Amino acid sequence: MNRMSRLILTLYTIHGILLKVMASKGRVQGASGQYPLVQNVTVTQGGTANLTCRVEYNDNTSLQWSNPAQQTLFFGDKKALRDNRIELVRASSSELTISISDVSLSDEGMYTCSLFTMPVRTAKAYLTVLGVPEKPEINGLKKPAVEGDYITLTCITQGSKPAADLRWFRNEKEVKGAKEVNAEGKTFKVQSSLQLHVDRNDDGVAYTCRVDHVALALAPQQATEVLEVQYAPRVEIIHSLEVPQEGQYLKLECLSKGNPSPDPVMWTKDGVELPDLDRMIVDGRELTFTSLNKTDNGTYRCEASNHLGRSSAEYVLYVYDPNALGQHGTDHALIGGVVAVVVFVTLCLIIVLGRYLARHKGTYLTNEAKGADDAPDADTAIINAEGNHAHAEEKKEYFI
Repeated sequence: MNRMSRLILTLYTIHGILLKVMASKGRVQGASGQYPLVQNVTVTQGGTANLTCRVEYNDNTSLQWSNPAQQTLFFGDKKALRDNRIELVRASSSELTISISDVSLSDEGMYTCSLFTMPVRTAKAYLTVLGVPEKPEINGLKKPAVEGDYITLTCITQGSKPAADLRWFRNEKEVKGAKEVNAEGKTFKVQSSLQLHVDRNDDGVAYTCRVDHVALALAPQQATEVLEVQYAPRVEIIHSLEVPQEGQYLKLECLSKGNPSPDPVMWTKDGVELPDLDRMIVDGRELTFTSLNKTDNGTYRCEASNHLGRSSAEYVLYVYDPNALGQHGTDHALIGGVVAVVVFVTLCLIIVLGRYLARHKGTYLTNEAKGADDAPDADTAIINAEGNHAHAEEKKEYFI
C-alpha cells in the first residue's frame, strides 16, 4: 500500500508539472505579438510627470517601470525604490501608470517599461524637464543720467532650459538688443545688452526686459527700469494777445522745461529790471500787465537756469493805439477796393485789344487771298492784294 500510494502521488506530481509547462507555453504564444506602449513626457521643473505603460492584451504578465539608471521603480503594484516623490497611479494587467512629483533636472532621461513575457518586451519613454528661467535683472542704470551720456543696460536671466529669449521694450515699443548665451551645467545663462545715447526725451521712459520661454507660457517674467535724465532748461514765452492795445490786459507766460526744474524764472525789460511793478505783476512764471500803455513798449526777456545751464526767450511788445488801428483798417479797405477796380479795367482792355487784333488779321489774310486768285504770277498777286487793300480802305472811308 505504501508503495502504491507513493506511485500515485508521483504520477499526480508529474501531471501537475506538465500542466504548468503547457500553461506557460500558452502564455508565451498569447503574448508573443504584444508590446508595451509608452509616450514621451515633457514637464516643467517642479511639476509632476505621469508615466503610463499600456498593453492591449495581457494574461497577468507583470509590467515594470525603471529609471534612466535602470533602477526598478515599480514592479506591478509593488514599489521597489524608496523615493517619496514616486507614487502608483494605476496598476492592472493592461496598464501601469506612476507619477513623479517635484520633478528636478536630474530626473530627465530615458525611462523603460518592461513586459515580462518570454522573451521580455520593452518600450522606452523620454522624460524632458524644462528649466524655469529666473526673474530677469537689469544692470548698468545710472540714476540720474545726464543728457548726452552713453549708457549700456544689461538684462540677465539664469536657470533656463532650453535657453530663454530676452526682448527689450521702450515703453510699449520693442527695441533690439545684443544677446549672449552661456551654458551652466544643464541650464543656460542668457543676457542681452542695450546701448543708449540718452537725451531729454528719455526722461521718464520705462525700459522693460521680458523673458520668453516655453516654461513661462502663461506667466512671462519681466523687469522694468525708468530712466531719469537731467538736462539744461529750454524757455518759450506765450502771450495772451496777438495785437496788444492801450488799456488792455496782457499776460506773458514763461514756459521753461528742464531737469532739475528751473525755478524761479527771472523777468527783465530791455536788459534791466522791470520798471513799474504796480502795473506789472510777476507771479511765478507769469508776467501780467493790468492796463497797457505806450510806456510798456520794449523787449521782455525770461531767463531760467539750473546747474546744467541756462536758457532765455524774448518777446517784443508794441502797444497799439485803438483809434489808429481803426483808421488803418479803413485805409486798407479803401486801397483794396481801388486795386480790385484797376485789375478789372486792365482785364477788360486786354480782352478788347485781343479781339481787335484778331479781326484785322483776318481781313488782311482775306484780301491777300483774293489778289492771289486773280493774278497770273506772284508779283501780280502782291500788287493786286495791295490794290484790293487800298479799295478796302477807300470803302471804309466811304462808309464812314
